[in-house]
Amino acid sequence: MRAITFATDLYVNRLSTAYHGYVRRDPMSLMRLAPGRADPYTIYESLRAEGDLVPTRLGNFVSPAHAVCNAVLRDRRFGVRASATTGTLPTENQVDMSFLDRDPPDHTRLRRLAQPSFGPKQIAAFRPQVEQTVDKLLARALESGTFDLVSAFAAPLPIAVISDLLGVPDAETARFAEHGAVIGSALDGVRSLRHAARLMTASNELDDVFIGLLAARRAAPQPGDDVVGRILAGEGDQIQQREILPMLRLLLVAGFETTVNLIGNAVNALLGHPEQWRALCDDPAGLAAAAVEETLRWDPPVQRTARCALEEAEIAGRTVRPGQFVVTLIGGANRDPAVWTDAARFDIHRPPEADHLAFSSGIHYCVGAPLARLEATIALQRLAERMPGLRRAGTIRRRSSGLIRGPIHFPVASA
Repeated sequence: MRAITFATDLYVNRLSTAYHGYVRRDPMSLMRLAPGRADPYTIYESLRAEGDLVPTRLGNFVSPAHAVCNAVLRDRRFGVRASATTGTLPTENQVDMSFLDRDPPDHTRLRRLAQPSFGPKQIAAFRPQVEQTVDKLLARALESGTFDLVSAFAAPLPIAVISDLLGVPDAETARFAEHGAVIGSALDGVRSLRHAARLMTASNELDDVFIGLLAARRAAPQPGDDVVGRILAGEGDQIQQREILPMLRLLLVAGFETTVNLIGNAVNALLGHPEQWRALCDDPAGLAAAAVEETLRWDPPVQRTARCALEEAEIAGRTVRPGQFVVTLIGGANRDPAVWTDAARFDIHRPPEADHLAFSSGIHYCVGAPLARLEATIALQRLAERMPGLRRAGTIRRRSSGLIRGPIHFPVASA
């Protein structure tokens, strides 16, 4: 069976083989258990008390410090492909995720092909579609009164946008969304044989959707001036045929996972801080973007990533040797009290103090960040305008993941 395994999260995946009692004594392992998924920030603070770069029981390092995380993510002495130094991660056992799982020069070549589709001009052109989709989803939600924020709003929005961006036919959108969600559920490892089987089926069926899409586009007189058209135009020069499906798969998962969890986390934070929600409702157009940025800092969708040392490096007074990992705790770095005043407080009025790391840093900075920001900003603005009385209507159920943070079930009422 195939399983999604990211080199950037290899260290964390290895922890799943530890003994149960050992796991409960290890802070990194605790993040994969229910208490850590519910509140990873307490664990980050316990690690912060040990220093900026903390050795782990498996011979690697972990950091909750913003300066260290930012430096490692930008440092070319670190990479995402552990196979270069450890001999691990044979590609036949992976679901290839394109340039997310590549170091230069392959990363540079592939990212350069995808990047233009997410430039300012291209993203601005999506605003009318995002607004129209948000308005349609909220109109349905208002009719029902009580609805699931995730399944009725936060998830359909990015799926509609990324489906349009990739040119997926309307008839395939539901299947497209379902398979993308299964693949996204395995970003930090496969939890069981049943999960592995679902993952294999979803990956194969998603590839079938893409294969049909590519065949139709190849048969067209012109490939088109969109992301798929640009990829096909670069085939044989900038990208090989075997690399096309992985790139499309990455664009789907990245375009969906970040936005759905960002919207869910933002609404959860705002409703948990009623004064902040009221402030947003008083000035939706003026504060929606700020609310998105504060959510990205305070409760980011991606909680951590990792880099493998490609050569010896001195970091925060410690020697990191080739093959050792540094796990960068993005969620911890974004609440570093050395960088932000009253860092643990959620405040959409917070003045700029530093760049958060919610979209990573360096050459792997999230290519879809502008689109995620646009979608989430419009979503929060319209919610505040049309549902100022929004409230919780049940218990939130979170994802069973320590890497990707967000609700999978979030019942709310419009008034």
